[in-house]
Amino acid sequence: MKTIDNIPISKLQRTSKLLSTGAKVGVNYIKYYGDKLTKSENDARSKLNENNAEDIYDGLKQLKGSALKVAQMLSMEKSIIPQAYVDKFSLAQFSVPPLSPPLVIKTFQKYFGKSPNELFDFFDNTSVNAASIGQVHLAEKNGKKLAVKIQYPGVAQSISSDLALVKPIAMKMFNIKGEGSDKYFKEVEGKLLEETNYNLEIAQSEEISNACKHIPNLLFPNYYPEWSSDRVITMDYMKGEHLSEFTAHNTDEIKSQHLGQALWDFYMFQIHELRKVHADPHPGNFLVTENGKLVALDFGCMKSIPNDFYIPYFDFLKTENIDNQEVFRSKLYELEILRVDDSKDEVEFFSEMFHELLSTFTKPFQTETFDFSNGDFFGKLSDLGERYSNSKELRKMNGNRGSKHFIYMNRTFFGLYNLMFDLKAKNIKINNFTELPKTQ
Repeated sequence: MKTIDNIPISKLQRTSKLLSTGAKVGVNYIKYYGDKLTKSENDARSKLNENNAEDIYDGLKQLKGSALKVAQMLSMEKSIIPQAYVDKFSLAQFSVPPLSPPLVIKTFQKYFGKSPNELFDFFDNTSVNAASIGQVHLAEKNGKKLAVKIQYPGVAQSISSDLALVKPIAMKMFNIKGEGSDKYFKEVEGKLLEETNYNLEIAQSEEISNACKHIPNLLFPNYYPEWSSDRVITMDYMKGEHLSEFTAHNTDEIKSQHLGQALWDFYMFQIHELRKVHADPHPGNFLVTENGKLVALDFGCMKSIPNDFYIPYFDFLKTENIDNQEVFRSKLYELEILRVDDSKDEVEFFSEMFHELLSTFTKPFQTETFDFSNGDFFGKLSDLGERYSNSKELRKMNGNRGSKHFIYMNRTFFGLYNLMFDLKAKNIKINNFTELPKTQ
C-alpha cells in the first residue's frame, strides 16, 4: 500500500483539501445529470454514490484524524447511508494508507523524545495496521513481541476545525436543525478529544480488561505505560484475524456461537455492571485467535452511561412499557425524543415512529436466547431505517431528537448487532453475563 509522507495539519491546508474534494463531488453531480438522460434514475444514482464515496474517502484518508473518524462512524450506519458509502467508508476501520517510515521516525521522536530503535530492541518502521487516528508497528523488548500505536501528527489540534467543516454535511444527512444542535456535536467532539489522549486510553484499557477478564473466550493485551506516552501506546502483540476477515471464511457454527457469546457478554457486563461501554464496536477493534478466542482492542472511545439516561433507555426493553401508551410517551419525554414544544402531529408521528423502531430493536431482549443469524430481524431493522431516512414527512420536522447520550449508545448497539450478525451467532444467552463468576 502506498504510504503518506505528510498530513495536512493547519486549518488552511485541511480546508483546502476538503474544498478540492467538494469540487470533485460537484463534477460527479454534473455527470449524474448527464447520465439521467441515457440511464435509469437508479443506475445514475448508483453511479453518483459510487463516485462520491470514492472521492470523499480519498480526500478524508489524506487528512486522517477526526475527518476520517466521522467516515468510520458513518460506515456503521448501514441503514442510513447508501451501500456505496458503507463499502468505501468501512475501509477507515483498519485499512488506510500509513505514514512513510521517515515520517514515523520523526513523529516518534517528537512524541517520545527518542527514536523507536533507542527504546526497543527491534522496531519495524513499516506499519502493520493504519486507521483513522493512529497506526500500529511491531516491536520487541526483552524478548517480548509488542504492538506500538503511534498517533498521527496534528490529530488532536485539528478536531474542532475538522468537525466545523463536516458539520454542514452531517446536519443535512441527519436532518439536524441549527438551533439546539450544539449538544450533539459537542458530544462527538469530546469523545474524539478523549480518543487522542493515549494516557487516558491506557487507564481505560487496564480498567476494562481487569473488570472483564472473567468472561470466557475473551482476551485482552497487557499495556506498558513505561514504554508509552500521551501520543504513543505500547501493548502486547496479539496474533489473530480481524473479525471481518474471520467471518468472511468461517463455517464453524460452534466457534461462531462461542465468539458471539463472549462478545455479547462483554457488552452486557460493561453496560449493566460498569455503566460504561466500549463505544467503538467495529471489526477492526476485535481479533479472532487461531484457537477461537476473541481479543478486544482499543479503549480510547468509552461512553459513561448516567442513571438519568440508563433507566428510561433500558425501560424500553420491557414490552409492558412499550405497549403502554402513557408510560411509553413519558419515557420518550425523559429521553428528549418528544419535546414540550412539539405540535400534536409531531407527538403522534414520533410516538408511532419510535414505537415501531423500538418494538423491533428490542427483540433480542424479549427472549432468553436469540439467533443473531436471523436475516428477517436485520432485514426489518434495515427496512425501517431506510423507510424513515427517506420519509418526506420526517424531513419537514425538527430532526433534533433525543438525548446526546443516544449518539454513542445507539452506535454501540447497532455496531454490536452488526458484529453479531456477521458472526452468524445462534443461541446467544441474553442474560448470561449475570451468571458468570467474577473471577476465574
